[in-house]
Amino acid sequence: MKIAVFSTCKYDREFLEKYNTSHELVFFEEALSLQNVALTKDFNALCLFVNDCADADVIAKLEENGVRLILLRCAGFNNIDLESANEAGIKVLRVPAYSPEAVAEHAMAMILTLNRKTHKAYNRVREGNFSLEGLMGFNLHHCKVALIGTGNIGKAFYKILKGFGCKVMAFDPFPDQSLVEDGLIYGSLEEVVGGADIVSLHCPLVDDNHHMINSTTLKLFKSGAMLINTSRGGLIATKDVIEALKSGQLGYLGLDVYEQESQLFFQNLSEDVIQDDLISRLISFPNVLITSHQGFFTKEAMEQIANITFANADAFVKGENLDNEILS
Repeated sequence: MKIAVFSTCKYDREFLEKYNTSHELVFFEEALSLQNVALTKDFNALCLFVNDCADADVIAKLEENGVRLILLRCAGFNNIDLESANEAGIKVLRVPAYSPEAVAEHAMAMILTLNRKTHKAYNRVREGNFSLEGLMGFNLHHCKVALIGTGNIGKAFYKILKGFGCKVMAFDPFPDQSLVEDGLIYGSLEEVVGGADIVSLHCPLVDDNHHMINSTTLKLFKSGAMLINTSRGGLIATKDVIEALKSGQLGYLGLDVYEQESQLFFQNLSEDVIQDDLISRLISFPNVLITSHQGFFTKEAMEQIANITFANADAFVKGENLDNEILS
């Protein structure tokens, strides 16, 4: 099968070529959009990532170009118009789980960095500054953590939190019974975030939870609480979070995802003037840590992504059950 791979970085090509199961791969560095959808002509399938756009207009062009399959090399699918794909007869398959521990561990790394300010201490010592002023943190032991979403990643993060001795409450419309049996207490969003020292997001982005963290929900936070998002940027209303940081209602912010990340992340813009005023403002805060969607980025995760992506492609070609198909 001839597959067009969009949003390709060097590491994508390395792992996809290594684990390819005999498909013809053509790599494009740019993200898929309406402006370049003509590139998909004569391809049977596309392999897309989180910032590729497959909205209704793009899907219509894909149908014209004969594309029958979209292979997502990620778990999230909010960038795909599933209804339009279904009407066009285009199957959409994803990688539902790939080393959830990778993202969970990155979330904990962000918490530890923001709390103990190791990034600042590193820079200080390199400059010969061994002062501890301004570096005080707090114990995670007995810390109250609000876990928003208890899917595969949330479950992995819960285990890490338990290891640190944190007190955890969770919000999820579909509670995990195994975690309930383990002692995890579920509550409403309001109950869970109220009084929490740390709020960590681990849920997919759907219409119902778009901007779930906004000016209203932020008022429920304990003053000075920490917010971590390693899920999807659209879960957070960025302007509202900036206001909460300015007022001190929010004490720390760690983002591995961002609402407008498709214009920024996975690119080297070090010689450019950043045109996004919101992220420029966020970067200016001393209590904000931003990484560019690297939570998934481990060797083990990249191997699993490649293997499952090609397993999905093979199942489609052979007419087998499409276990990882996303239905509208």
